[in-house]
Amino acid sequence: MANTITFRIDGREIQAEAGRNLVEVARENGIFIPTLCYYPQHGQPLGTCRACTCELNGKSGIACTTKVQDGLEVSLHTPVLDDLRKAIVEMMFAEGNHFCTACEKSGQCDLQHMAYELGISHARFPHLFEDRVVDFTPTRMVLEHNRCIKCRRCVEEIRTDDGKQVFSYIDRGNDTVVGIDQEQEARLSDAQAKNAMHICPTGAIIVRGNTMSRPFGDRPFDMHSSRPPQTPLILPPQAKREKKRIATTSLAGCFGCHMSMLDIDTELLDMLQFVEFNRSPLTDIKTITERCHLGIIEGGCCNSENLETLRNFRENCDILVAVGECAVWGGLPAMRNTIPLAECLEEAYLKGETGGVVPYHEDLPKILDKVYPCNEIVKIDYFIPGCPPSAGHIWKVIQNLLWNEHHSVLYSEFKYD
Repeated sequence: MANTITFRIDGREIQAEAGRNLVEVARENGIFIPTLCYYPQHGQPLGTCRACTCELNGKSGIACTTKVQDGLEVSLHTPVLDDLRKAIVEMMFAEGNHFCTACEKSGQCDLQHMAYELGISHARFPHLFEDRVVDFTPTRMVLEHNRCIKCRRCVEEIRTDDGKQVFSYIDRGNDTVVGIDQEQEARLSDAQAKNAMHICPTGAIIVRGNTMSRPFGDRPFDMHSSRPPQTPLILPPQAKREKKRIATTSLAGCFGCHMSMLDIDTELLDMLQFVEFNRSPLTDIKTITERCHLGIIEGGCCNSENLETLRNFRENCDILVAVGECAVWGGLPAMRNTIPLAECLEEAYLKGETGGVVPYHEDLPKILDKVYPCNEIVKIDYFIPGCPPSAGHIWKVIQNLLWNEHHSVLYSEFKYD
């Protein structure tokens, strides 16, 4: 190898050709560096997302714009750096309206994939739920600004045959959006238009009539992690389990997470040897009658009754777990959060065929201004993402929390849709 140099990543010595990209060299050596804006085919790295932040010779920097050189010392995994990268990706979710379950690109989305790799079960930041325009005006494309992370891939990469830009940035600061030149967009070939859709790391660019949907298991980010394989966990002999008491409820959700719990199938019979269900749709017990070791909440909070139920669970459960996307951050019910409540009620009742009256009675729960995730109302101890989470994922978490057993959640089980 010409001009071979030696450098280190987290103390590991690596040899490579001088001047090569740090992200590429790391991947060739089985080291995963998260990145969203990096696109190997592009000559000049963009450096916009900052998801690859690390320490380079003791100073903070980004890996995608770094070329390896002799003696370079790279720190990738420290508590501060790991938390920083997670925070960056969490903020992207909180700032945009990423409804993974309803997204065309779910399972093929780079942002989703990075969150899986970083083990993000929820965002520590409140979701903004900004009302953003979906641009249907181009001839073949739809620009879904709710999903755009402003990575610049489309701006730099998508051009007509004579080199004219198709996408560009409009406005500045927080008001920046990606705009499209409709005249140039119309000149793109079908292959070039599809390339724009696939080059986008999220589902922000959609080509009409070209679905990206695939069955679960056949999508690129479903089954296999980009991280090196982990050593299989060897469980110690199972100690005698003390019987525990669980309460469950569904708030603003669809009961899909409870149906998933039933999918534990024959293991449900094993569970009943160790678990007593108190208040739960599974038992039809309406109130918590005894303090519970574990409370499981499905669904977000959309009305006053949800608030009261959630607070009651928090007061009467030692551990409180939010299960499913609706409980974690609002999920599909939160799609109304981008629209004023009055406008939602007007569309649902005054413009419908229900008599033109918005229902009101003192016995009806009062609707909140938006759908709130559970952790914005009470302290949540653990989050299980998914829509719904798999039965195996839920049961493993229950065993980990109640009996301190160490059951690893598989990459294929840790999903948002």
